[in-house]
Amino acid sequence: MKRKSYLLFLFSVVLFIAGCSGSDMSGSEDKASYDDSANPKTEEAESSNEVASDSKSDTTSNVTTENTQKNEPVITAERMIIHKAILEVKVKKLDDAQATIEEKVGKYNGYIVESNVYREEDTSSGKMTVRIPEQHFQSFLRDAEDEAAKILERNVTGQDVTEQYVDLESRLKSKQAVEERLLAFMKNAQKTDDLLKISSDLAKVQEEIEIIVGKMNYLKNQTSYSTVEITMYEDRVIVPDIEKGELNTWEKTKKQFVTSTNFLLSAGSALFVFFIGNLPILLLLLIAGFIFYLSIRKRIKKD
Repeated sequence: MKRKSYLLFLFSVVLFIAGCSGSDMSGSEDKASYDDSANPKTEEAESSNEVASDSKSDTTSNVTTENTQKNEPVITAERMIIHKAILEVKVKKLDDAQATIEEKVGKYNGYIVESNVYREEDTSSGKMTVRIPEQHFQSFLRDAEDEAAKILERNVTGQDVTEQYVDLESRLKSKQAVEERLLAFMKNAQKTDDLLKISSDLAKVQEEIEIIVGKMNYLKNQTSYSTVEITMYEDRVIVPDIEKGELNTWEKTKKQFVTSTNFLLSAGSALFVFFIGNLPILLLLLIAGFIFYLSIRKRIKKD
């Protein structure tokens, strides 16, 4: 009996110790879950690590697939290129060339960004900036060059933004994973302070997502449509038209006669005013000149 009682006592002690350890572990798990919900930044780091680990696992799986399927062709992502062309041409008739280019823009489902015309005495020029779908870029360039009498400059450039776009995609996936975690924590948050903190972090993450999406959309637009700047010059000699109106010879003669008469009258009036108005001074000068003349004459006679 004593032995059975002793074994029963030991069994009770073991059950008690196991129960205490289980309660401690559940308490620590509850505390950790609360701390995680109150600290969304930790979840951001964990989500980033998960995304990194997922990318590593994807890379590993890709390498394994390539090793097991060496005979299959490797499929690469389509390159994203931003094309831009600058054309300077001479045309025979500016208006006709501009109208034809506008027609070609509509034909290829493009649109005009800017269109200006400058006219001077002996030259006329125009400048157009158009956006053409990428698949029709080369065709439109050929059509635009066909309208030129002479090509002065042709410059075509391309900017590869594939790596930049892929980087934005990776950042977007990471931010979206963080957003999902924060939304889950917001549903389970029980304290007001925790809810406010998670809402603030969620707003920052969503703002970053909007910025990334905006950059991606901009790159898509720039690569979907190519930009073409066309400057056209028209050299022309202006021949004056023959005057079609009446010559009005008699009226023009009368006008010229009156003009010359008025000139003579105004000149005579000016002389009259000059002499009469300056008569005292002129008399003094005349008397002084006469005396000077008599004195010189007497000296000559004496000599």
